[in-house]
Amino acid sequence: MRRADRLFQIIQLLKNRRLTTASLLAEVLEVSTRTIYRDIQDLIVNGIPVEGEAGVGYLLRREVDVPPLMFNESELEAIQVGMRMVEAWGGSELASAAKQAMIKVSAVLPEKLQTFNSLMFAPKFYATSNEFQHLDLLRKAAKNRQYLQMDYQDAKQAQSSREVRPLAIHLWKGSWTLLTWCELRNDFRNFRVDRIVLISLRQRFFPVIEGEELSDFIEKMRIEHG
Repeated sequence: MRRADRLFQIIQLLKNRRLTTASLLAEVLEVSTRTIYRDIQDLIVNGIPVEGEAGVGYLLRREVDVPPLMFNESELEAIQVGMRMVEAWGGSELASAAKQAMIKVSAVLPEKLQTFNSLMFAPKFYATSNEFQHLDLLRKAAKNRQYLQMDYQDAKQAQSSREVRPLAIHLWKGSWTLLTWCELRNDFRNFRVDRIVLISLRQRFFPVIEGEELSDFIEKMRIEHG
């Protein structure tokens, strides 16, 4: 976290509590208490009305209206394009979150950027196709480390049924792909999401297994492809 971001976060944390200790601030911001002491002193020197002392805690003497960190036009365009891609291709849950995130970003923009609009788009008119209908369930399964039962049809129209451990979902050459540890093949396997015929969550969860995790797959690819 940049120091400017950390100072902003300290002010927000002090605004939300009556008395906040340096140790709590350090824990939340993942820095040392000595760093917090220096940051508090710098805020005071720069006119932010912080009261308190080391070992006791800190509070804001009055309400402080600190403008959020602003984006330049290129940064804003990157955010817009990213949110549009997620809204179009990320599944219904992330689409809703992306839309709300963009509303929040727009709310804190300076007036001259309020009407800025990138000319890069991610069309949403086919977002209900097979490629996207399973994404919410796949995200949930990978996050919770929950087994999946899957019927799959490959490029040659051959169908198979298998149990997999979902590890990640990645966009590869324009298609969403599910990275798994396949119990049938006892190895890593990738499956195009739009070729999944039927999928369901099993009521079983898989532990961390050395050699069979996402990090292991990435290392394997690094070695094989240099």
